[in-house]
Amino acid sequence: MSDGSQSGSVRDVGSQEIKSEHRKIFYGWWVVLTSAVGLFWGVPITVYSFSVFLRPVMQEFHVGRAAVSLGFTVQLFVAALCTPVTGWLLDLYGARKVILPFTVLFGAVLLSNRVFSASLWEFYFFYAALGFFVHGLGPVPYGFVISHWFDRRRGLALGLMMLGIGAGAIIMPSFAQQLISRFGWHTAYAILGAAVWLIAVPTVASLLKERPQDLGLLPDGAQTREASAEARAAALQGLQAHQAWCTGTFWLLACAFFLVSASVQGCVVHLAAMLSDRGISAQTAALGSSLIGAAVLIARVGVGYLLDRLFAPRLAALCFATSAFGIALLWLGDTRMTFVGAFLVGFGLGAEVDFIPYLTGRYFGLRAFGKIYGSAFAVFALAGAIGPLMMGAGFDRTGSYRNPLVAFVTATLLAAALMMRLGAYRYQPTSNFVA
Repeated sequence: MSDGSQSGSVRDVGSQEIKSEHRKIFYGWWVVLTSAVGLFWGVPITVYSFSVFLRPVMQEFHVGRAAVSLGFTVQLFVAALCTPVTGWLLDLYGARKVILPFTVLFGAVLLSNRVFSASLWEFYFFYAALGFFVHGLGPVPYGFVISHWFDRRRGLALGLMMLGIGAGAIIMPSFAQQLISRFGWHTAYAILGAAVWLIAVPTVASLLKERPQDLGLLPDGAQTREASAEARAAALQGLQAHQAWCTGTFWLLACAFFLVSASVQGCVVHLAAMLSDRGISAQTAALGSSLIGAAVLIARVGVGYLLDRLFAPRLAALCFATSAFGIALLWLGDTRMTFVGAFLVGFGLGAEVDFIPYLTGRYFGLRAFGKIYGSAFAVFALAGAIGPLMMGAGFDRTGSYRNPLVAFVTATLLAAALMMRLGAYRYQPTSNFVA
């Protein structure tokens, strides 16, 4: 009798422990928050804030917009070349051993920016160094982590993770403009580098865990044996990188990502200058860049939520068509409509960065996720290097942004059409995960 009662008591305690465990916040959401903090202190500094550094750098080196935009192009070109290597390192060593050293070195480059101020060529070297390190603390390594922590809720988790870049896109341009106005552009970069060391590095070092299995957990907070078996199987499923690169699906995705990235990033980088040309003050123009950030923020969460509920290629086609309309407003609209166009362009950019890791996982699996995602993101980064250069060159040649904007409207509409040619997912979300 006492044995039976003891056994029942043990079962009750075990049941209470399980219920208590269910009430706790799944640690994967803390990983999402940590990833968002890490992303905030990376890409927003080099991409979304570049437009507010454009004029001060032009004035210091006495050059045109295309010459300074080439620095941005160099940065993204170097980043594009390094991103596949980042994916290879992720598959080989894991995320923490990539993210932490790259974050430290990225902050060091920002802090030492005065070393690269004697000439325009040294400025190019400075931005090349930023490009070398930035994607080691960018969406590829953090997306690698989140894709292992989540399966059924992967779209939402990726969208929330990308809030780091969205929040940075809102805050960083105006913050950087304030720093430039008060201290000059060199000190502004140095302060941002110090913030990377003091905020991003300690947060990531203390809280980022690579996989749920490291803490005895399963993706999405699953609790059942069936979910455990499915999770182990899902981690092993997928194409090898060379197999993915030989599929038509990969190249359809790559072409669409290239066209949209070149178009929207060309507009993002030149937005502040575009608004200034219409007689708007530098600070208000910086707010225009922040408006893009607000759109990126909304797109990250909204699209992430919808990715778990709708067929992603159709959703992507709708978002890319929206971007095309936004670019058309930048071309044809008055000053007020230009701000609306900026918002729609930002929405398309935010959506695209959600689509890349999600579609990579659904069409190619997780077996070689780092390499495949790295190569897809390299296409995105390379296109982002070309778009701003096209904008700058188009303006310097004709005194207007009209011709590149017309080309970008066409490109984004073509990207939307390409997304409609994708077939069903190869690797469907699992169905037994219960959070």
